Amino acid sequence: MKKLMLMCVVLSLLFLLVAVVTAGEDMDKGQTVNGWVSDAKCGAKGANAKAAACTKKCIAAGEKPVLVTDSDQKVLNIENPDAVKGHEGHHVAVTGHVTGDSIHVMEVKMM
Repeated sequence: MKKLMLMCVVLSLLFLLVAVVTAGEDMDKGQTVNGWVSDAKCGAKGANAKAAACTKKCIAAGEKPVLVTDSDQKVLNIENPDAVKGHEGHHVAVTGHVTGDSIHVMEVKMM
């Protein structure tokens, strides 16, 4: 009976460990958001190809880059602006961690 109980405890711990590791892997992947890299001054108004030059100019002048989502035109502050350097004014797919009104960018792909 003691061996059976010990086996059950060991198996339970093993399943718990697998569940924790799997959950941790899913959290590291982040989510992908499609949108435009704009600047904080123009926000959603700068979320189009025609505004690319203005977006580049504003970011060069010190405005912070933001991501304007395609789905609902939500403006997300980019926590690590260097991650989108070179994509100012571009339509992109950004993979990262969204928290409230900000995103920590892990990967950027042109669309």
